[in-house]
Amino acid sequence: MRGETGVAIIDTVKQEFTETFFANLAEVASTDEITAIVLNHLEPDHTGALPELLRRAPHAKVYISCRAPGMLKALLKSDMKNFDYTPVDTNDELDLGGRKLRFLNTPYLHWPDTQCTWLDDAQVLFPGDLFGCHFCDDRLFNDLVGDFRFSFEYYFAHIMRPFKEYVLEALELIEPLAPSLVAPAHGPILRDQPTNYIRRYRQMSEPRLHNEVKSDEKSLLIFYISAYGSTARMAEEIRNGASSVAGIRVSLYDLEGGEVAPFVNLVEEADGLMFGTPTINGDAAKPVWDLLASLCSIKTQGKMGAAFGSYGWTGEAVEMVEARLRGLKIRVPRSGLKIKLIPTEEELAECRAFGQSVAEHLMGTNVNTVIDFSDL
Repeated sequence: MRGETGVAIIDTVKQEFTETFFANLAEVASTDEITAIVLNHLEPDHTGALPELLRRAPHAKVYISCRAPGMLKALLKSDMKNFDYTPVDTNDELDLGGRKLRFLNTPYLHWPDTQCTWLDDAQVLFPGDLFGCHFCDDRLFNDLVGDFRFSFEYYFAHIMRPFKEYVLEALELIEPLAPSLVAPAHGPILRDQPTNYIRRYRQMSEPRLHNEVKSDEKSLLIFYISAYGSTARMAEEIRNGASSVAGIRVSLYDLEGGEVAPFVNLVEEADGLMFGTPTINGDAAKPVWDLLASLCSIKTQGKMGAAFGSYGWTGEAVEMVEARLRGLKIRVPRSGLKIKLIPTEEELAECRAFGQSVAEHLMGTNVNTVIDFSDL
């Protein structure tokens, strides 16, 4: 970015592309013209060429987000003493002479240090990883490259989705700017209808069910897989018990024979989760593990969970699922329910009581003391 009194570089590249970076840079500016280095993100794919850039432009000042100094010290270690850096916050400005860069503090997109940079006179946003994708085409611009919608949404789902609350906070800063061009660090430069991509981010970040679930309701999802029908019977009675609690909206899902990926959207917006599995060869059933493994792409901390299942020999599956739930920072307020082989009528009544108890914990009407191991 060139002004009357200086040139600003925004981010660099992976270390292995350092020479290519400087070859491209030499076509538009000499290193002695560089007065500022703006780092929107400190991940190595953004800062790999930074040490060499600092050696070639030792007079340049480095501008980083207010959350980034500690990470920068860890990144450069002994080189920290050799340059000047300035932490910036939202609406801080950098004057290049006739052109100003303005900073927006947008943390956790997808690291704590992330920020966006705004060039006001040209209405250009440099958002770092935000609005990016892993789609490479040397035609560069979104109106010239092929259809990259899948890559755009895949990137959001796997990089930004766990931080949707921070995406929404960032959009509050970005949307009023109405950029005419968005230049993310990855993927095509968005010059044709860039606000459409910003709008899509809002659609993907907002709750899908906020118009369907009443404000005073809690949603409880029960997932199960059953070998011979016993865990299925448990799931049905647990559902009946949970449904008896006012304010609980209960959904029951059989995982047999289906993909688990579509359930991730449901889990993301649910308040409580229950998983039923038989114990097979000392383990939980694979569809349950597949679903639990998929939850790393969403925020699960603070949700409530429980496990149950039938078993023939030893019944380890329930405790194994509970351990995974705690690993996901899901609250597990009470021990899971295990029943050996085919449940009796008395045991089915126990299932109903278990479902009611979990639902009461979810509604906050169970007054028993709970030790929340997910926070330890």
